[in-house]
Amino acid sequence: MLFSWLADFCNLPIDLINFLISQCLALLLASFFRSVLHPSKVSAGVRHAIGLVLGLFFGYFCFGQQAIHIAGLPAICYIVIRTQNPQIVQRLVMVVALTYLSCIHLHRQYYDYGSYSLDITGPLMIITQKVTSLAFSIHDGFTREQKELTKSQQYHAVQKLPSALEFFSYALHFQGILAGPIVFYRDYMEFIEGYHILKHAPGSSSAMSGSYWGKEIIQEPSPMKSVINKVAASLICAYIFMKFVTMYPIETIKEDEFINNTSMVYKFWFVMMATTVCRFKYYHAWLFADAICNNSGLGFNGYEVDGTAKWDMISNINVIGFEFGTNFRDCINSWNMGTNRWLRMIVYERVPKKYGTVLTFALSALWHGFYPGYYVTFASGALFVMAARSGRRMFHHRFQKSAFVRRFYDILTCFVTRFYMGYATFPFVILGFKASFTVYLKCYMCLHVIALATIFLLPRFIRGERTARKQAATQVFEGSCQEALMVGKDEKAEQRVSAKESIDEGRNDPLPEMDSDALASVIKKNFEMEARNLEEFLEKKAKGIVELKEDLWQELNVMYSSPEMELRKRYPEGISPDVGVDVFIKKEINALNQAVQQATVLPAVLSNGHAK
Repeated sequence: MLFSWLADFCNLPIDLINFLISQCLALLLASFFRSVLHPSKVSAGVRHAIGLVLGLFFGYFCFGQQAIHIAGLPAICYIVIRTQNPQIVQRLVMVVALTYLSCIHLHRQYYDYGSYSLDITGPLMIITQKVTSLAFSIHDGFTREQKELTKSQQYHAVQKLPSALEFFSYALHFQGILAGPIVFYRDYMEFIEGYHILKHAPGSSSAMSGSYWGKEIIQEPSPMKSVINKVAASLICAYIFMKFVTMYPIETIKEDEFINNTSMVYKFWFVMMATTVCRFKYYHAWLFADAICNNSGLGFNGYEVDGTAKWDMISNINVIGFEFGTNFRDCINSWNMGTNRWLRMIVYERVPKKYGTVLTFALSALWHGFYPGYYVTFASGALFVMAARSGRRMFHHRFQKSAFVRRFYDILTCFVTRFYMGYATFPFVILGFKASFTVYLKCYMCLHVIALATIFLLPRFIRGERTARKQAATQVFEGSCQEALMVGKDEKAEQRVSAKESIDEGRNDPLPEMDSDALASVIKKNFEMEARNLEEFLEKKAKGIVELKEDLWQELNVMYSSPEMELRKRYPEGISPDVGVDVFIKKEINALNQAVQQATVLPAVLSNGHAK
């Protein structure tokens, strides 16, 4: 309560005042950490220890006795990491961390339902991301072969268990203890040891395997420009939030006056504006936290083509990308990007593809907590994402005739996305199910109905771009099969055509999203498969022709030795025995030789022509 007087003066909650003071102090200490505690001046152990001590200090200053949980969760997870088999350690750590976090979520929900105050669950959510991502990296580094890993997993794999100091410094370092962003273990260790600068230096691809600094002088980029820009943007977002939060308070949505005595148009407008204002609170926190990391040297990500230093390795938000996104996917990719990277690393890349989206949404919901509003938003968001994909398939290609039409389409979809975003996300902010569902009913669930119609009804009447591509590909595919049938009456080709027709009769789902190059690759593979089938068929026929040719040669030899053989009965009409039996049979053998040659060349010709 040291700054209660300041809270009264600013008319702000004391927890928010403590948070802002801590972040401002962390920004100043970050500059000290980058200069005085530079890796060329002090050891990695000193940097670990000071970062950890400062993190614990800020945690206690903001949360008091609740800070015990900040140390408790990583302590339990570290015991699991040090004692359990790397084959299963990632699963055990995830169960332990999510169980601990869920208990804190439920405790808060029971004793302080619907509170907007700053509490310990925020830091615990970040710590959960860190310890689980580290456990998966240890599993990858200790138990899996390099060829089994994706490029991202290869990069983040850990092959040496962290010491206690390294682990707790990573989990509780002061730059990200309060508002994140998440940084993966390898990136953090490279930052502490100074490799994050060396590995991006020109011509130093093997710098990490050599001595620490070497003889060559490496010019370290300054983060000041990035820090100033992010702090300025953060302050602008804070000003916008403070300016408009009183005009569009999110709590109004719960009030009976708003629900029962306002028009549907006003409800849509207010919901869109209120959720937009709430987002600027998160923009402020994330941008300022990113600036703190950059000011300490954390977040350097190499150079642009023009030589400008990039400081976006752990950035958590792209404000412009989110606010002006033209579809749900772009907005989701620009929002809470650190959490998106975490979900991709530990879930999406590790489960069967058909379950990836569902399990990713499920883990995200569990990680956020148990308020019903979270699940309403996630369910609505999943529906609207599918509707947006369906609508894009049907309408996008119709707005590509000119630059003006394309720009109009982008503006229209941007506005529609903003409209749907407010409609889908206000339950996430007000948290309650009853108020959320009541507002939806007052709006007749209209946007949900439109989304369902876009997915299931409109595709029956409006042909999408990919449907036309699918039909073209199907026609070419069936044409190649029919060609095989015409050439050789291939029974297997008939079976393929009938199977294709039976599948198409019972399947209405569109082809998965792909660009023209990917579609061309699929068509080429189909042609190559048909060419191989045709080649097998012709090889069998050619084999039979060769056997017939050999039989003819044998019969010709027998004929010379026994002119009265039954072979004379096989003369075609118009051929007299006096002309010479050997002349006729030799012509027949030459024709067979030409057929064999054509049968050998034809599949290659078909394959090359179809590929083109």
